[in-house]
Amino acid sequence: MSLPRRLRPRAAATVVAAAAALSTVALSAIPAQAVYVPPNVTSTLVTANPADTTPHVQNGSVRAFAQIGSTVYAGGSFTGAKNATASGWTSVTYLIAYDASTGALKTGFKPSLDNAVQTLAVSPDGKLIVGGNFGTVNGVARKNLVELDPATGATVAGFTGRADGGVVRRAIVSGNYLYLAGAFHYVNGTKHSLLARLNATTGAIDSTFQIDASVARADSELVWALTVSPNGRTVVASGNFRKVNDLAREQVVMIDVSGTPKVADWSTQRFAPDCQIDTFPFYARDVDFSDDGSYFVIGADGGIGGDAFCDTISRWETSARGSNLDATWVDRTGHDSITSLEAADNVVYLGGHFRWLNNANGNDKAGPGGIDRYGFGALDPGNGLPMAWNPGRSPGSHLPPGGTSWGPIVWEMWKGPSGLFIGQDSDGVGGEYHGRQAYFPTAGGRTVAPVDAPQAASGYLYLGAGNGKLTRVPYGPSGVGAATSTNQPNLTSAKATFSVSNKLWWAKNDVLNLSTFTGGTVGAPWVSSGFNSWYEAGDMTGAFYLQGRMYYTTASGRALYYRYLEPDGSIVGCTEFTLPTSGIDWHSVRGLAWVAGKLVYGSTDGVLRTVAFDPAASTAVNGASATVVAPKSAGATWSNPTLFFATS
Repeated sequence: MSLPRRLRPRAAATVVAAAAALSTVALSAIPAQAVYVPPNVTSTLVTANPADTTPHVQNGSVRAFAQIGSTVYAGGSFTGAKNATASGWTSVTYLIAYDASTGALKTGFKPSLDNAVQTLAVSPDGKLIVGGNFGTVNGVARKNLVELDPATGATVAGFTGRADGGVVRRAIVSGNYLYLAGAFHYVNGTKHSLLARLNATTGAIDSTFQIDASVARADSELVWALTVSPNGRTVVASGNFRKVNDLAREQVVMIDVSGTPKVADWSTQRFAPDCQIDTFPFYARDVDFSDDGSYFVIGADGGIGGDAFCDTISRWETSARGSNLDATWVDRTGHDSITSLEAADNVVYLGGHFRWLNNANGNDKAGPGGIDRYGFGALDPGNGLPMAWNPGRSPGSHLPPGGTSWGPIVWEMWKGPSGLFIGQDSDGVGGEYHGRQAYFPTAGGRTVAPVDAPQAASGYLYLGAGNGKLTRVPYGPSGVGAATSTNQPNLTSAKATFSVSNKLWWAKNDVLNLSTFTGGTVGAPWVSSGFNSWYEAGDMTGAFYLQGRMYYTTASGRALYYRYLEPDGSIVGCTEFTLPTSGIDWHSVRGLAWVAGKLVYGSTDGVLRTVAFDPAASTAVNGASATVVAPKSAGATWSNPTLFFATS
């Protein structure tokens, strides 16, 4: 079965044959870890409308991209290409160049390779480094690695790097280092198993980098995906291996290259068990660092896998160390493959053969919480939920004769200087025909500023006071002020309510509504999202939002719970988590708010209390430290689930 993957100047994949049944590996218990809550960030999304000028590729697949100046290079397994408006195909094999602005093919670039290109990178002196399955370049034997003149495609004779017959799956330039990953066992005539590092200018081997991956899970061992942190100090690789330098590492390894390269003290058991589909010899399919290097993401295929991260995308903190590490978050497709990803501009883009995201409750169908995303998606890096970016991997009604509407693999997602490039094995993107590749410009996209709970220490608590009414109570470090009544005709039959920036989220029956909230007035409501219809919002007895999470109590539960919540698209996470707390009877809570690091909450006894709140602590709330803010009174009885904090 063909399988895929990606890198920043990096490129995409080799063909992996279907494997025999995988051996069974027991999943060690994942230990409890301190919860990490990622900070709010500003995200910049590319447009969801692909450019119409990108040239079409006829067949095979596009697996790699690079850009030098105003020229884009695309490599893969194809044998024909044409300009976007051309009628006839031009015979061209495995590697093309075109203008980044106009999409016009550059006919002066004429390299000749005898097999597929898997990866592209740019050398420090502006040459094009090419890796893949080939054995001959421009009529001369050149196994799997070559440097080309970016204008003509002629071989650069002075570059000495070669992989001696084993496919080069990934090539990444970091400083003057060229990192290689693939299925090779020798590089430049010296023994290197699946990983190597060269001088990026000359191609000379770096003998200090002796990091060898080995022991296939099934079929043939290889490193499929590779990423290097922006500061050049950390490498993460994934693929079909179980050991690295004789240390147990199941499919994923972190390498410390800040000094003499060594295998880092980082490992996880999330990729140790087998997945449901035994034709996948491995399933950790792609890796990529964020722009600041603080985290990396791993995309996977493989089928449903219990506690294993099969058919998932997950976030991992770069600074974490130890064994049995766990992810910050995981998003499950519900039995569909993720084959490529790209973390850029505080967005995690992903592509593959999936139909839904946020679908941990589904198995080959949309379960409660499942969000329709056909082959492409963009996730909030803070919580892993889908953002409102949904071009779709379909040609609509525009597929020409002989085209492929839907293939198993998105081979590459690569963020270039001005947009996101997509390489795949089919011809549909955004409801249009785009032969095997597409380009989503940054121009025409949008910036998503972070929103959160009000951050001020002083403001107003709003308390439900009957249908269409709220009691407004000044609140700050010194306590509460005099209550006043406000008419809110748009707020009817409200239950749990919480504020996020200038919007109010509130439950009515089992529907989660949204309204604007400005100047103390609740605007006309709308349904937050049709994708939230499964969620029984009416069961909440109090709720508040903070840093990508909706915290809440319920009439039927006795804990403080949370779900991820994505304001960009108004999506509720499909998985419920329980926060570790002590000393509070959450079943009696009525109304919740977060104010300046503390919870403010009412109870069935009508008393308002406050307590420190730290979601990253081993005990997020210690009820022993709770204090009374206001007793039950005629002006305000603090026993209504409609309770929220605002600054006006």
